[in-house]
Amino acid sequence: MSKGTDRRSVLTGLGTLGVMGCSQQTGPETAPRVQPARPAVIMPNETIDLSALEARHGGRLGFAVMDLERLRNLAWRRDERFVYCSTFKMFLAAATLLRVQAADEQLDRAIPVTQADMINHAPTTGPAVGSTLTVEQLMEATVALSDNPAANILIRELGGLEALRAFYAGIGDRTTRVDRLEPEMNRLDGDKDTITPGQSMGNLLRLLTSDQTPLAPASKALLLRWMTETPTGANRIKAGVPADWTVAHKTGTGGYGPTNDIGVLYPPTGRPIVIAVYYHATRTSSPDQNDAVIAEATRIALAALGRA
Repeated sequence: MSKGTDRRSVLTGLGTLGVMGCSQQTGPETAPRVQPARPAVIMPNETIDLSALEARHGGRLGFAVMDLERLRNLAWRRDERFVYCSTFKMFLAAATLLRVQAADEQLDRAIPVTQADMINHAPTTGPAVGSTLTVEQLMEATVALSDNPAANILIRELGGLEALRAFYAGIGDRTTRVDRLEPEMNRLDGDKDTITPGQSMGNLLRLLTSDQTPLAPASKALLLRWMTETPTGANRIKAGVPADWTVAHKTGTGGYGPTNDIGVLYPPTGRPIVIAVYYHATRTSSPDQNDAVIAEATRIALAALGRA
């Protein structure tokens, strides 16, 4: 990765991107081929009515999807706020990768992992207490396994919550709230630690499908690999797409109902689909039921787009 990248220009330049400067890649493993940016195409927001799904299962469902092949944008509760839970970890990794590109961080830098770092859900960091993990290992643990201590360590090394806020602002996101660390950030408390489905989808577009993404090819390949190989969320977005599609995604779950999944869907041919689903389920619904709602919303959207 280039060590001469100007971090400030990388972060601020992205906010002016149009949504349609998209690469021709057909899968997340393919390095993006740089092309002249096409003029921005304004796609009108179409409403996809998910009220029947909400009525059947209870709760509140936020949904936004952009089909870059059909040039259609469908949404339900697009601009309402939802607690994002661990979906933010994909954006945290992107922020860290930008620091690596700017030579402010190194993938192989070893960071001590201590007992003081430990909180619930530490599949990678727990066994590493008393030793070290590299920045790359911490990012992989954060994205692929949703390791909570790894996320807090990366936020600390990034420069704290204010630095994460600056990252969002740098990609043109002045909507997302960043207020607390794990695990407190999962608790519903007004607008704290919330995002809108439309903003989440826009961030994914800017980072993962635009020709003008600030992520270098190597950075983007790492992030997409972690998002594709993750074992989490098999019954969410993944369960709603055809079997021969590739899904690069990041889940988020709260113990009292929030069940989320965001990512990029790669069909065997053609341009990808970017999707963000936030479901604030009822406290009485089961995890399996919550997963099924996300899968069904995904199926409904793909059918509406003629992509099922």
